Amino acid sequence: MLVSLIATAALLTSAADEIQMIDKKIGTGLEVGDGDVATVLYSGWLQTGYEFDTTNGKPPLAFAVGAGDVIKGWDVGVKGMKVGGKRVLLVPPAFGYGDKQAGEIPANSTLVFEVELLRVDKKGAEPKIEVKTTTPGTGAAVKSGDRIKVHYRGKFLNGLQFDASHDRNEPLEVEVGVTRLIEGFTQGLIGMKLGEKRTVTIPYPLAYKEAGRPPRIPPRSTLVFELELVSIGD
Repeated sequence: MLVSLIATAALLTSAADEIQMIDKKIGTGLEVGDGDVATVLYSGWLQTGYEFDTTNGKPPLAFAVGAGDVIKGWDVGVKGMKVGGKRVLLVPPAFGYGDKQAGEIPANSTLVFEVELLRVDKKGAEPKIEVKTTTPGTGAAVKSGDRIKVHYRGKFLNGLQFDASHDRNEPLEVEVGVTRLIEGFTQGLIGMKLGEKRTVTIPYPLAYKEAGRPPRIPPRSTLVFELELVSIGD
C-alpha cells in the first residue's frame, strides 16, 4: 500500500506555489465546498515514506473547510471531492507547516496525504437524522413521554465503537423527551416498536455539536447508533 502510494505521489511534481492531487476514486455523494464540514479518514507521510499521522484505529476527523481548522493544503485539497472519494495530495511547505517544525514533521517538509471523504454536512443545511430499520418490531410505536428500555451500540462513521449498553448487559432506561440525551438520539427513538432494531445516523449538530465530548467524542463528530427496543411502558 505504502509503496503504491509513494509511487502515485512520485507522479506529481512538487511545486512551492501549488498543491498537487490525484483522485484514486471518484465519489458519488455530496461535493465539498467552502464552509461545509468534511468528515475524512486520512494518513500522512513524509516523502521518505515515514508515516507521521493516521486515523487508522481512531475516530474520523471532521473540520470546517476554509475556516483554518487544518493546514491550508487540506482546505484547498479536499474541495471538489465527493463522498466516497479517495484523493492523494502532495502538499508543499507553503501549504503545510512552512519553515516551522511540527512534532515529527521537519521544517520545510513536503507532505503526502491519502484522504477518504466519508461525509459532507453542507453549510446552512438543516441537520436531520437518518433512520434505517434492520428488524421490524410489533405493537405500539414509541412516542414522547413513554418509558422504555433500549439497547444501543454507538459508533463513528468508520465503524469504530465508542460506547455500548450491550457491553454492560444492561439496557438504557429512558423517559422519552424527559431523560437528557443528545437530540438526535431522542429523535431516533420515536416510532420504534417492541423488538425493533434500527440504525440511526446523527449529524454533529444533533449530537455533541462543534465541541464534541473530549476525550471520547471529537469535535463535529457524526455518530451512528444501532438501537434495539427491549421494553415499552414498563
